Amino acid sequence: MSEDINKLAGILRASNNIVFFGGAGVSTASGIPDFRSANGLYSMKYKRNLSPEELVSHTFFVRDTEMFYEFYKEHLVYPDALPNDCHKALAALEEMGKLKAVVTQNIDGLHQAAGSKVVYELHGSVLRNYCMSCHEFYDGEYVRNSTGIPKCKCGGIIKPDVVLYEEGLDDDVVSGAINAIMHADTLIVGGTSLVVYPAAGLLRYFGGDNLVLINKTSTSADSNADLVIHDDIAKVMKMAVDTM
Repeated sequence: MSEDINKLAGILRASNNIVFFGGAGVSTASGIPDFRSANGLYSMKYKRNLSPEELVSHTFFVRDTEMFYEFYKEHLVYPDALPNDCHKALAALEEMGKLKAVVTQNIDGLHQAAGSKVVYELHGSVLRNYCMSCHEFYDGEYVRNSTGIPKCKCGGIIKPDVVLYEEGLDDDVVSGAINAIMHADTLIVGGTSLVVYPAAGLLRYFGGDNLVLINKTSTSADSNADLVIHDDIAKVMKMAVDTM
């Protein structure tokens, strides 16, 4: 482990255009459960024996908005979560001028809470919500404190700015993420199983010097990486940045 940390620290020292691509595993140390592990959210069943994939689909949001919000507020919103050592390490790397962007599949806003400025949120954020009728903005607290279906002052239904199943990713966010990855000299991929597409497909745009994978379990991209560390992302990133 110490040898891998030293290797990673050396890569960080030598790099001037780092991009971090992260998934659900980045936020588990903040108390937000992941999705696809044996005990993750996607292994559970909800009322009427519905799967989480069904409950967070566009179809279900339209068909049963009240139950969608019941599930959403219970399982996808964590207002008390705080940035962990991974979020903080990435913010520190950006402050040093080394990290140019974070590309995340997470919707919790913890990268920004830690101080990261350039963050491409592929799947949106629970912190942003908009009226489907007049497009008025509402913060996460308004939605959390709403009873039943959150409504706008105009009477319209409020929808989280989160990419649901059956919905496409935002073109501007994807373009920004691709551009950052294409210009990176080092791409660090952490806390993701790389099974969620199209997000995972963004790795093919990387042509830089160092591909680093940090995840508790192996991924389909391990064989292509210059450095693979199977360990906790928060611990690894903190140790590597502290070692620089």
